[in-house]
Amino acid sequence: MPPPIPDPTPSTLRRIPAGIWVLGFVSLLMDVSSEMIHSLLPMFMVTVLGTSVLAVGIIEGLAESIALIVKVFSGALSDYVGRRKGLTLVGYGLGALSKPLFALSTGLGGLVSARLLDRVGKGIRGAPRDALVADIAPPELRGAAFGLRQALDTVGAFVGPLVAVGLMLLWANDFRAIFWVAAIPGALAVLLLFFGLREPAKAAGRVRTNPVRRENVKRLPAAYWWVVGVGAIFTLARFSEAFLVLRAQQSGIAPAFVPLVMVAMNVIYAASAYPFGKLSDGMSHRRLLGLGLVVLIAADLVLAAGANPFALFGGVALWGVHMGMTQGLLAAMVADTAPPDLRGTAFGVFNLVSGVAMLVASVLAGGLWDAFGAASTFYAGAAFCLVALAVTARVPPRHKT
Repeated sequence: MPPPIPDPTPSTLRRIPAGIWVLGFVSLLMDVSSEMIHSLLPMFMVTVLGTSVLAVGIIEGLAESIALIVKVFSGALSDYVGRRKGLTLVGYGLGALSKPLFALSTGLGGLVSARLLDRVGKGIRGAPRDALVADIAPPELRGAAFGLRQALDTVGAFVGPLVAVGLMLLWANDFRAIFWVAAIPGALAVLLLFFGLREPAKAAGRVRTNPVRRENVKRLPAAYWWVVGVGAIFTLARFSEAFLVLRAQQSGIAPAFVPLVMVAMNVIYAASAYPFGKLSDGMSHRRLLGLGLVVLIAADLVLAAGANPFALFGGVALWGVHMGMTQGLLAAMVADTAPPDLRGTAFGVFNLVSGVAMLVASVLAGGLWDAFGAASTFYAGAAFCLVALAVTARVPPRHKT
């Protein structure tokens, strides 16, 4: 029997450019740094600084709103200058700089400054980084590239809280010491980006134009605006994961283990993001998005049906799978439908619209929860999913279907 002939085509992971791996590990390191702080920050504000819960909500809302606004301008600026690494580096640099400020804060003013600086950094880097992924990745590997970056980013999202919990136990709840440790992976992220990434060469003879001029905005095709609209409706169905934590509190789980719900969700999200991103390169984007919506409907129905631990973790697992199926996919859809020289602007607008939808969704979810109970929140999410499914079925986009 003749020996098997080796496949001459290298694996998808080996074909993904090194720059995508660098951006993925930069995201991982910064997420470890950020989540070490963010997982403890509400408790620190309330128990150490004596901040009210209302003030915590106002600060968080203000910080996220600033990040959304900055994303649009940073994306447009990266299109104007034709370079993206510099802005991405500034954004990660501000994020890293904010970490020691959390440790040094002795009052609300210092902490608010650190939080806003952190979110401004996130806003500056978000759209240029996503556009940079699209610039570096070959079109036939774009879904896999976004899935890989998202998977590595999400690894940081569950490693950070685990490290924070371990250090809290080891150091007897010394918040400030943990905030100082969090500065280390943040600094490593900046160094890795600075030394490890080479940006693609700028096209010769390129003329700078204002990307937000009417003539340029008109160049964003109908397919792009379709993606923005579907993404907004989809986000209305996918409200803040904080409601998963609130549901966990009703399920009988000991309070000390409630944070593990988010860890479990992010583990599943990280494990599924790359496989589904790779899958999206070979199948209809619209079909995969529709399947992701079906999985989210299942998650909402399971979470609405019961508050016992089995239903909770079943719903959370489905939630993590739908995140892995859709988040990198939506980014790839934006990259596919936007002109290359307007990708930064396109990602900024998409992130802004989706972020506003997330704020609206979370307010609606909270109002329904208070007025009619937890189940109504998840049933409403399932209803928005059905609307998004109807849009994906009836409006044919002019990109890969």
